[in-house]
Amino acid sequence: MLRNKSFVKRTRKGNIVRTVKEHYLRDDIACGYESCKHSVCVSARNEAEEQGKTLVGGIHPATPLSASPRNSVQWGPHYLVPDTNAFVNQIDILERPIINDVVVLSTVLDELRGLSMVVYNRVRAIVRDHERRWFVFSNEHHRETFVDRAADESPNDRNDRAIRVAVQWLGKHLEGASIRPVMVTNDEDNLRKAAADGVTACRMEECLGVYKECPELLDMMGSVNITDRNATDSNWEGYAEYLSPVQIQAGIKAGILMQGTLQIAPYNYLEGSIFAAFPDGKERRVLVIGRKDMNRAIQGDKIAVQILPRSQWRKAPSAALVDEDEDAVPDVDTKTEITQAAPSVPDTDKTNEGRARKRARVAGGKLGNSSSAATTEATEDGEEGHEELGEFVKPADVEDDSVDGEPTGRVVGVIRRNWRSYCAFLDPNFAHKGTKASNAPVSVSVLAMDRRIPKIKIRTRQVDVLSGQRFVVAIDSWPKESRYPHGHFVRALGDAGDKATETEVLLLEHDVPFQPFTKNVRADLPPEGDKWLLDVDRDQITSGKRRDLRHIDICSIDPPGCTDIDDALHAIRLPNGNFQVGVHIADVTNFVKPNTAMDKEAAHRSTTVYLVDRRIDMLPELLGTNLCSLMSNVDRLAFSCIWELDQDATIVNVTFHKSVIHSKASLTYEEAQNRIDDPSLKDSITNNIRDLNMLAKKLRKRRIDAGALTLSSPEVRFRLENDSQDPVDVEMKALKETNALVEEFMLLANTSVAAKIYEHFPDSAMLRRHPEPPAQNFDNLQHALKPLDIQLETGSSLALAQSLDRAVLASDPYFNNLLRILTTRCMMQAQYFCSGSCTPEEFRHYGLATAIYTHFTSPIRRYADVMVHRLLHASIDRDAVYGSELTDKIKMNEQCDVLNHRHRMAQQASRSSVELYTNLFFKGKTVEETGYVTQILQNGFGVLIPSYGIEGVVYTAARDAAAPSVLEYEQEAHALVSPDKKSEIRLFQRVRVILQVDDKPVSANVSSMRRKLSLRLIEPMIAGLSIEADELKALRAAKKTKAANADEDGKIVELVAKHPEQIQTI
Repeated sequence: MLRNKSFVKRTRKGNIVRTVKEHYLRDDIACGYESCKHSVCVSARNEAEEQGKTLVGGIHPATPLSASPRNSVQWGPHYLVPDTNAFVNQIDILERPIINDVVVLSTVLDELRGLSMVVYNRVRAIVRDHERRWFVFSNEHHRETFVDRAADESPNDRNDRAIRVAVQWLGKHLEGASIRPVMVTNDEDNLRKAAADGVTACRMEECLGVYKECPELLDMMGSVNITDRNATDSNWEGYAEYLSPVQIQAGIKAGILMQGTLQIAPYNYLEGSIFAAFPDGKERRVLVIGRKDMNRAIQGDKIAVQILPRSQWRKAPSAALVDEDEDAVPDVDTKTEITQAAPSVPDTDKTNEGRARKRARVAGGKLGNSSSAATTEATEDGEEGHEELGEFVKPADVEDDSVDGEPTGRVVGVIRRNWRSYCAFLDPNFAHKGTKASNAPVSVSVLAMDRRIPKIKIRTRQVDVLSGQRFVVAIDSWPKESRYPHGHFVRALGDAGDKATETEVLLLEHDVPFQPFTKNVRADLPPEGDKWLLDVDRDQITSGKRRDLRHIDICSIDPPGCTDIDDALHAIRLPNGNFQVGVHIADVTNFVKPNTAMDKEAAHRSTTVYLVDRRIDMLPELLGTNLCSLMSNVDRLAFSCIWELDQDATIVNVTFHKSVIHSKASLTYEEAQNRIDDPSLKDSITNNIRDLNMLAKKLRKRRIDAGALTLSSPEVRFRLENDSQDPVDVEMKALKETNALVEEFMLLANTSVAAKIYEHFPDSAMLRRHPEPPAQNFDNLQHALKPLDIQLETGSSLALAQSLDRAVLASDPYFNNLLRILTTRCMMQAQYFCSGSCTPEEFRHYGLATAIYTHFTSPIRRYADVMVHRLLHASIDRDAVYGSELTDKIKMNEQCDVLNHRHRMAQQASRSSVELYTNLFFKGKTVEETGYVTQILQNGFGVLIPSYGIEGVVYTAARDAAAPSVLEYEQEAHALVSPDKKSEIRLFQRVRVILQVDDKPVSANVSSMRRKLSLRLIEPMIAGLSIEADELKALRAAKKTKAANADEDGKIVELVAKHPEQIQTI
């Protein structure tokens, strides 16, 4: 049956158009019940089998609903049919594996697609997991369940009626099977109408009461109104109201507001900032300081910011806040009372200038900007609001190097929330200690592991169970009357301090997908498994599409223990005196086809994540460490970039080929270095490596002469105990000449491929750029270098590189390396982008000093490289078949955003893993080490320990920024100085510190729950800050005793090992 559906919509240009779509109604749609005898359902099962849709774990994908679903006293055997709001508010509950046999109506899916694509995708993911027995019933296309919208009916009411009609039909259809569909909703009106229509319906709480074996499900209820707030909150006078979306957009267009993503400082959760493009084209940082001026914005939210009067701009560096209760830290800003609403403005002036004036009036009416008077009220402290302190500043009036300090603003609206699930623990200071017998929910505060996230209030029945544990919570809302956001419990993770729990926490916190690959993904692997062998016909060697390079002496050079070998190299001396050099990269795209389940999973994961004790693979192990890995002595498929280079390493020509190779050696960096250094070795592989090394040095010199930066970052390696995987030693990673050899040719390949794909795909090539850092990024560094008579030239990458080379202190060999580490922190983040979204001038990679760049050389561990392989194949093969994924700019940009996010999160997860194992290594130890000051804060300073490559903060105040500090910040010198001027701490200063990890029980306080490494100053000796002589002597004596006991234990273990027959089993 054919019907027409019509609706109106607004186009991007603002025009209103009516759209008419054909809507087909059918009577052959199955109900989803696996044992249904209705002819339609039997036909659906048979048709699915004919199409090759086989049973998955004994479940038919066409009719997955169980014949024996959960049985309850109230409803008997039943299926759940949640409405839209149930999914939106309670998706965390519905995702739990215990919630099975769920009917998802197409009405609900359509609403979810419009309300939240995140929830929509999560529901779709569950439906694809057939073991969950979820079924999508297309009620909108079923002749007997489709309903027309009544004349006086809202779209929402029509959809609620459609849900009730579908549940009613399913009830009649399943009557013979004695299975009842139960609508789940918390909408009172929907419940009332369901009762009137004879539809079985219940609230979410009633539904969860059936799952008595999982009482924690009730704690997971979202959108809980927490009313029993503590005394501190009861005196909270609230946050300012947000501007409306219309006013925000008008303010941005009028140049009154700035927009950007809020980033919270790692050492100070009360300081945030955005990077925003100003009217002069420059990108600058705007600070947002204090909980009130953050105005309910959370790390990662996209926000609208109004710049405060210049008198409130910050002139000093950030203060470091230790892990203490936020309620004890005073907010640093004052309250602004936003008053009169914006008047309506008739659109009489149609010129661009007139529209701009209108936008300014619409935004300014509520913002209280420099051209309009705004009334203020005194704050609770008795201070006046922002407007009393001067005029708000327009972005166009902001200049570099302002004597007023750094631009500072306040949040006037949230454009897009970035709330996610957070790993957390009960606040040890305020957790309510209920009795185990009580089942009544209590209100508690929880603290996120991420210090940048504010406290979250939840209600739970499991206070005693959750004490000392890590668990996951989600934020539901943040009313302006509440000091902190409201949320709900999601699931428990395990005991705090447990290594497995802490590793899962860091993976969750950094949004790293780490679940095992699904059956659908594994189904895309070659059916031969690890028995896969090269086939010259199938793999297009016979046809000439793939070049056979197995006769060439090719080798790989990688870190020790590397099994996912992406790249291999060769060098051949040509008769004309030139060199043929090849970089061969694993041909991952031969196995990962576009739009397959494996491809979608790889795109979602985007990168392999390397932790201290494990690797979270982007691709299944069969591919990553076997079939794609370019191991020695086996045939492997590759994508080869082959140059002819002259004696000066200048490119004569370059070609690209799909190929098959047979690597002759898989070497570590050290093994390759030993071959170079051993004059007795004359074999082909060794000679090739020496030629490659000679050419690499020339390539490197040319890059550095062009302005490429040689920066630095501390990297550590842990030696783990075989059985327990506990760290037994930690050391800095040593780099060899062969590291640079491989790096140079990978850079050359990436640059050559970038030029090739841009030539053929000028609008949709996936490239990588590194923006030039603003000069003000170096301000603090320049201040610190002045007393040393060193000046960094930041006009270009070449000038910076040359000034870094000159920055040497004869008295301290480590100084130059330290300066390069700090310079790295002044850089902007490199990012993937679509060539059609930037001008060619913006393609430049500042750090590498190249005009164009991409990533081609690591497709096993980076999805960007997979995309680039596909682009390159399409560029060199006219017969290559590809889809819109390579030509659609919008899709390419969206994928770039995912890649940038995943790449950034993977780096942070790796650092957090190092921090976790550092804390495990130093647990119970007291270590004295020399360090260097790397950061100056208002109430502390950062110290880098070169011998371990780790960094921490020495606090100069007892607890927080409000406590008196032994040292005070001097802006001119960018240093911490004692009141009597006799002691000071400057950037680059060498200090001696003690490293310790808090040994208190994990639930003792906030710091012990976070297990942070603490640093205490020994030298220089500063009264009130450095460790006193008596305490230092006691610490050293305890360390000596502990070492002696450890030696004695070691002797006993050795004796037991040598004479096991003398040990009696007790």
